[in-house]
Amino acid sequence: MSQTDHLVTDCSKCAALCCIMLAFDKGDDFAFDKNPGEPCRNLSGHLCSIHDTLRQDGFRGCVAYDCLGAGNRVVQEVFGGKTWQTEPRLIRVMMEAFHGMREVHKRIDILRAAETLPLDKNDEQIRLGYLARLEETRWSGSELNEFEMTLALEIDIFFHSIRKYMPPSFAAEIQS
Repeated sequence: MSQTDHLVTDCSKCAALCCIMLAFDKGDDFAFDKNPGEPCRNLSGHLCSIHDTLRQDGFRGCVAYDCLGAGNRVVQEVFGGKTWQTEPRLIRVMMEAFHGMREVHKRIDILRAAETLPLDKNDEQIRLGYLARLEETRWSGSELNEFEMTLALEIDIFFHSIRKYMPPSFAAEIQS
């Protein structure tokens, strides 16, 4: 693991990217519908105005959600602390970067979890190589946009190749 754990979520270093980018439907986990790109009506600055009562107010989905540090990493690393809130022109590119970083962090999480698998020496070296590349890269917006069609696909093929080591519960998790 690198010195900085990129998978640690720190909402104070984010710009409420999940509260603007993600969509949800009214139901058991959310009290109203919200479209992607639409700021949540509970958003006040970069803070949730009902954070302390989310569960009681019908937002169990917000309580359960964890971006795995993608939001804070996008704001701090990719955009150098700039936000869509102070520079509205950034909203689209920040949303795209957030999507890409969530995919990077999802794969970091799975590669870390794969440490528990009885991989042969070659597969373990490949796992560690991918993990190092993802954790050590200082991502730009354009690299994040290209990630899913390049390195993410390569890593997904690797995940498929190591399925033989996985218990069914682990295999099911990487497919979600």
